[in-house]
Amino acid sequence: MGKIIRVAGPVVVADGMKGSEMYEVVRVGEEGLIGEIIALSGDRATIQVYEETSGIKPGEKVERTGAPLSVLLGPGIVGQIYDGIQRPLPAIKDMMGDFIQRGADVPPLDFNKKWHFVPKVKKGDRVTGGDVLGVVKETNLVEHRVMVPPDLSGTVDFIIDEGDYTIEEVVAKVGGKDVKMYQRWPVRMQRPFKEKLDPSELLVTGQRVLDTFFPIAKGGAAAIPGGFGTGKTVTQHQLAKWSDAEVIVYVGCGERGNEMTEVLEDFPKLKDPKTGEPLMNRTILIANTSNMPVAAREASIYTGITIAEYFRDMGYNVALMADSTSRWAEALREISGRLEEMPGEEGYPAYLASRLAEFYERAGYVKILGSTERKGSVTVVGAVSPPGGDFSEPVTQNTLRIVKVFWALDADLAHKRHFPSINWLRSYSLYLNTVRGWWERNVAKDWYELRKEAMGILQREAELQEIVQLVGPDALPAREQALLETARSLREDFLQQNAFHEVDTYCPADKQYHMLRIILKFHHLATEAVEKGVSIEKIRKLKVKEDIAYMGRIPNDKYQEEFRRIEEELEREISRLIEEVR
Repeated sequence: MGKIIRVAGPVVVADGMKGSEMYEVVRVGEEGLIGEIIALSGDRATIQVYEETSGIKPGEKVERTGAPLSVLLGPGIVGQIYDGIQRPLPAIKDMMGDFIQRGADVPPLDFNKKWHFVPKVKKGDRVTGGDVLGVVKETNLVEHRVMVPPDLSGTVDFIIDEGDYTIEEVVAKVGGKDVKMYQRWPVRMQRPFKEKLDPSELLVTGQRVLDTFFPIAKGGAAAIPGGFGTGKTVTQHQLAKWSDAEVIVYVGCGERGNEMTEVLEDFPKLKDPKTGEPLMNRTILIANTSNMPVAAREASIYTGITIAEYFRDMGYNVALMADSTSRWAEALREISGRLEEMPGEEGYPAYLASRLAEFYERAGYVKILGSTERKGSVTVVGAVSPPGGDFSEPVTQNTLRIVKVFWALDADLAHKRHFPSINWLRSYSLYLNTVRGWWERNVAKDWYELRKEAMGILQREAELQEIVQLVGPDALPAREQALLETARSLREDFLQQNAFHEVDTYCPADKQYHMLRIILKFHHLATEAVEKGVSIEKIRKLKVKEDIAYMGRIPNDKYQEEFRRIEEELEREISRLIEEVR
């Protein structure tokens, strides 16, 4: 046990800490606030405290726990709402009311609840780390696989019969060691796997601008930078709601409380598009909002990624949303300042880049541990909040060096109410060739060519805008006027998507492809028509253009029939215009 000698905001210095280890968890002061040792010098320890330190004074005790900051991984995690250090907020509310008292110590999992355990191995079987000993139906969407801890292998000496048990009961004995339904894991240590693979499957998000234009693969890493009001949080909510990952971990890291409240209120009401079950049945929320202690932002990021890796090790595809990594970086900057370290660019610590890289590299598509070959993935999507929307600031720049997908949110598009406000000229995805095979196998062989053509039209439109502003669109050749009309349709009818419309909020990959194909078919027919003398005004007034504009709102179970009708109508109307000028 040590004694406090100095308090500086969330940083506490204690003496008499001989034998302590880096990143060991300690209890600070009379109230037992949770802290973590971040620097050691002789028997003096520097501690970052994950709770409010006002009122703590020199002379108070600091108690060592002998363990690093760890999470408890077992049945009961899915559907739970935790704070940054894995304290269950609903249980704390029941115990203490609306405000968390300092030093609150509530177990992350319910040790009294019984779960129905179904064994998957028998006595005498040889197992290794990562093998599934049995399963528990955690929710209707997630089967919790009770695994052999990564560092354990041997013969099954004992396996419990099927039945209802608490997580504290021994369910198996492997190599003479007891195995329970839960594991403890240090959050700063990456969970092991056999081999990292190149991602190959598209993470279907149901957002047209993402899936078709700037796709992310399962096991990939993406960044969404944007200034205030550009739609970072709504985009992440959309990904959490509709992406085809089997488990979602949503980390609200230093964001406003009302944004987290929206998730808490919406998710239990929303239905999973594939199963019809409430989305909360596959979601874990970690709420560490801006009015919570600054230092706990770092813990919330690591807690989230460790939980994601645990479900990956069961063979699931997991998606982690971090909103936002800028708030975490600000916490690093504050702690660094309190430690009187030499500042780097804009006051951020010199190790900012390595901390960000450490976090994002835990994403990946991997062969997981176990005697049979299984695969799992963690996809990480981090929002970045650059002050004033300035993408040249350190957090954005360091993030861009690491991730392979860049969804650049644009304040001008947001002001025009074009959502998602992802700028198609500044964004990019390095997974295009990776997911091309997925599109060709599951949707259509010519997806890549259609996307390339659509991007070419949008880039050409940007080049023509300067001329249009100088001399007006009527001065352009007819062919270029037709191209501008197609680009407008791509922007307004395809790239724009209403997150709050019951149908348009989610667009399946097949529907996205056919919408793009019809818009490009309109482009080819319109170009042919204007070259034969049809005026662009007549093409703009076509009745079928209204149908094209509403394609996204056609119910997902009826669109094929409707799209066929729109296509036939398009051909008929343009043929009629060509006939009139002959």
